[in-house]
Order: sequence, then structure tokens, then C-alpha cells
Amino acid sequence: MRRSAALRPSRLDAAVKKLSTSANHSLVWFAAAAVLATIRGRGRRAALRGLVAVAGASFTANALAKQVFPRRRPAADLVPVARRLTRRPTSSSFPSGHAASAAAFTTAVALESPTAAIFVAPVAAAVAYSRVHTGVHWPSDVACGAALGVGLGLLTQRWWPLGVGEPAEAPVRVHTPVLQDGDGLTIVANPNSGPDDTDPAVEIKAAWPKATVIRLDDLAGRDLSDVRALGAAGGDGTVAAVASYASSAGLPLAVVPAGTLNHFARDVGAPSLEHTRTATDSGDGIPVGLGSVSVDGAEPTIFLNTASLGGYPDLVRVRDKHARRLGKWPAAAYALVRVLHSAEPLTVTLDGRRQTVWMVFVGNNPYLPKGFAPATRNRLDTGLLDVRFIRADVPFSRTRFILAALAGALHRSRTYRQLDLPAFTVRVHGRPVSIATDGEVGPDGTLFTFQARRTALTVYR
Repeated sequence: MRRSAALRPSRLDAAVKKLSTSANHSLVWFAAAAVLATIRGRGRRAALRGLVAVAGASFTANALAKQVFPRRRPAADLVPVARRLTRRPTSSSFPSGHAASAAAFTTAVALESPTAAIFVAPVAAAVAYSRVHTGVHWPSDVACGAALGVGLGLLTQRWWPLGVGEPAEAPVRVHTPVLQDGDGLTIVANPNSGPDDTDPAVEIKAAWPKATVIRLDDLAGRDLSDVRALGAAGGDGTVAAVASYASSAGLPLAVVPAGTLNHFARDVGAPSLEHTRTATDSGDGIPVGLGSVSVDGAEPTIFLNTASLGGYPDLVRVRDKHARRLGKWPAAAYALVRVLHSAEPLTVTLDGRRQTVWMVFVGNNPYLPKGFAPATRNRLDTGLLDVRFIRADVPFSRTRFILAALAGALHRSRTYRQLDLPAFTVRVHGRPVSIATDGEVGPDGTLFTFQARRTALTVYR
């Protein structure tokens, strides 16, 4: 502290002082997040993860640690008058909340975008040092605050694993027919998909002038003998319907994301029409597994992403309704609490074992994270189903589940179970219930037979 105070006065003193005050209430990090948010993909994820880390670090340092570890701040006369802050903080000196927030934001950004962190880190280091330079923190306050921030930045991976929004790995490549200008390609376009109900047929014809564009109703009974590949332009429900035809006919599938959320297109690595057009021009593809469910012995229904029983269809509807206003993760938490509060438990026999559950979730291939809000898949050809359910036969099961989810400790909770299975059955005891597959509510039934079909489809990527 004395060595810092003994530094000769310079023009940098005013800049350091201004930087220190600009970090009050994490304003500098909100500004940095706003800049990062202008960059799609990694930039936006880095901004969001950084703000989450800052919120956790600020709360932990200021609301918890400062109350437990009271410490007097350095005497004001230790530093020259020109360096002193106009308003000296009066809270505990230990730990430094500014250093905690700076380190948390930098660590979180580095997890998503190391390049962005190169520019953020010097600012964070300057903010942390400024607290010593202006005489409001001991160096040990800054060091411990920074360590706390790094830890909380890394801890965000517990709730939000890396790779969300990134396409799944594809260790095996498959050569598919080359479709120059869409020659031999028949694309099913859903004009009602997407937030604006915009018909994607115009863009499709511009990208593949030789392709045939039809509606989903025209696909049933259509002669596919001259078709070299099928395409699907719409949301996950449209893609799943076309994928079922493609799998049965042994045709590769070209995915054009034209829905609202486009979960499958994102996971398969087809984030835009341009990406898919490049793949059809080069003939590159990957093998993809499909999930299927048969209701009361009827013909199996294909699903690309998820299927669910019980309160989960309601959870998805409530989450999607509030996602734009609240954000995906807050909306998921709100939907979870609301649906669990009003849900009625189901008595089921799941893979030969009778139990009472609140809801059952089934994912086509294992999802991450393993908590209540599965978000992404790192493989699409595992031949496994991701089975999750919340037990209702444990005292205070809903409360315990929510607390475990918020603490990131679901893997230790007695109320939550996660299994990876190639196939299983669910028999519902009582009145029939509906099943939801890829966001579409299906028929009611009491016997549901699930099966994973490994590498059942080839998708252009």
C-alpha cells in the first residue's frame, strides 16, 4: 500500500480514478457486455455469461462476504489527495467487490471467447489495481476479490455448460449426392413457420433454382423415385415430419431453418440457408440418429429433439411464451416453478418399475446440461435416449427439486433421475395423458414405447 502511494504523481492518476468510479455498480461491465452483444454467436453468449457471473460475484462479495469478514479500509491519508475518491465507500474493505466483478466478467467472457477476453482482461486488471491506487482497498482485498470472481466465473459452467449454441460433433462424415442448383432436391416449405409467418419459398428458389418446392400436405403419397434428397424448411415439427419420410425412403435430408427456435438445425450444424446450400453443393453430410415413440401400439412417431409426458409439455409452452421478454433461462425457471405448482403427479411403470412422477422428459441423444433445462447435444449418433423424470413420492419433492436445480446439485437429489437408454416403455396408470414431440402435442394414451434409432438418417452439413 505504501509503495503504491509512493509512486510519483502523473497524468494517469486522473484516468485511474475515473476508471475506478466507472466500475461502480458494474457499469463498465454492462457497457462491455453491450458491445459484445453486437457480435452474434460467441459474442452474445460471452456477454450473457459475463453478466451472470458479475451478478453472482457482486452478490457474493457485497451481500455475503463483506458481512462475514468486516475489515477497516486503509486510512485516507495514506495516498495523495489528488488520488482520493470523492466518495469513499464505508462498507467492509474485504473483499473487493470491484475486483470480484472484474475477474468474474473476464473469466466468463474467456470461456466463450478467448479473443474478446484479450481486450477485456487489461481493463479488468486496471480496475482491480485502481482500488489500491485510490486508497480504498488493501492489496489482499483485491487479490481475494479477484480469486472469488474467477471461481464464480468458472462456476457458471455448472448451470450453463460450454458449447450451448454450437453444433454437435461429427466424427464421421458421409458422402451425399451433390445437388448443383438443387437438381434432384424436393423441399417441403411450411409458410406458417417462424415468428413472422414468412413463406421461405422465395429464398429457397433463389438458392436452389432447380429444386421442387412443395407443401407438407403434398408429401404424403408422392412418388419419390426421382428424388435424390428431401429438404425441410420450417420449424422443428416440420423438419421432424419430413425426416420421417426421408428416413423411410433412404434419402438424405437438407435442413433450412425457417422456424422460431430451430433447435435441430442448430445442433446439426445448419444455422442458415447459406450453410445448407454449401453442403448440398459439396455433398457433405453426417449420420444422425432418430427417436421414436409408439402410443398404445400405434405406428411410431419420429422425433428429432425431445418427447415429454406429464407437466413437461406445459413447461415448454410457458417457457416459450415468456422467453422473449424474460430470456430463455429465467423463463425456464419461471415455467418450472409455475408448472410444478399446478401439476398433478402421474403414476407410471417406467421400464418395469412403478413410481409416481411429476413429468417425464425424453431426449433424442444425450443433452447437456443434466439439469432441468437441457439445452444442447454434443453427439447426434449415440443410439441413446436421454430420460429424465422428477419423482413425486419423496416428501417435499417439488421444493427439494427446485432448490437442487438452483444449487446445480440435481445429480445428488433424490427427486431427480437421469438415465441414458436405447429403448424403454412407460405405462401410465389412470386416465390417458398426451405426449408432446418436438413442440407438437400428440395423441393421448397409456402405453408409450420409446426407441432410439442410431444413424437412421443422413443430413447435409
